[in-house]
Amino acid sequence: MTDIVLLTGRTMPREVHENDLLVDELRTLGVTAEIHPWDEELDWSAYGLALVRTTWDYWDRLDEFLAWAGRAGRQTALRNPAEVIAWNHHKGYLVALAEQGISVVPTALLPRGSDRRAVDATLAEFRERHGDIEIVGKPTVSAGARGALRAHVDAPETAAHLETLVSRGDALLQPLVDSILTRGETSLIFFGTEFSHAVRKVPAAGEYRIHEHHGGTVRQHTPSQAELAVARAALAAAPAPVAYGRVDLVELADGPAVMELELIEPELFLPHTPGATARYAHHLAELLP
Repeated sequence: MTDIVLLTGRTMPREVHENDLLVDELRTLGVTAEIHPWDEELDWSAYGLALVRTTWDYWDRLDEFLAWAGRAGRQTALRNPAEVIAWNHHKGYLVALAEQGISVVPTALLPRGSDRRAVDATLAEFRERHGDIEIVGKPTVSAGARGALRAHVDAPETAAHLETLVSRGDALLQPLVDSILTRGETSLIFFGTEFSHAVRKVPAAGEYRIHEHHGGTVRQHTPSQAELAVARAALAAAPAPVAYGRVDLVELADGPAVMELELIEPELFLPHTPGATARYAHHLAELLP
């Protein structure tokens, strides 16, 4: 039996060095690991642990992916488990976190099929609560800022973009957080419940999207106690224990807030912090039966 299978996508937008680093580190612990696409025909019972790593095509094949997670989770130890994947794939979890008193970037949801009247009413309510601001509208199921629009809350393109989004699926609306443009976004990475390391992702000049393919850069970061507290509260809200998690935070006027809670296939920025890969490998080895 192979100990661990690391799951990736059949086609990836770029090379994923993290996976190779992890396989090498696991080998030093006497743990065998293979890398396979999640949709490959495999005997899942032949693996002690199936680890979702870089399945960055899942959001475009969502129903198929969720069905696969359910099947795989019945045959082996899937991490993170299928119930966490089902909960975390839709960014409506942000509203659920806020309802539990966890600091979250203000988020309004528009369900699929909303008409123009509903879109306009949501924008009007958002403007009343948050003022004459720039907003970001995006799909609730996506990755890498795909489908996101930055615009003024009253701009014609804002309502038009949201109409397009809800014709395909649910959409969400958030204020553009000013601190993203200056200090960026912090990512805190946890293995199980233990904090491992953090990075700060800074956008390119004139950008609000912090991803590297939009010109963003990554720096090491030492989180504050406030950041750690918010991140731990968000992780604790997941419907089942997780093997890994990345909590993306931004700074609001009253402190850090969750921008996203990544529990499916986050980049973990392992090469950016000495010892991070080793910590992850040891944690995974401890999860093996």
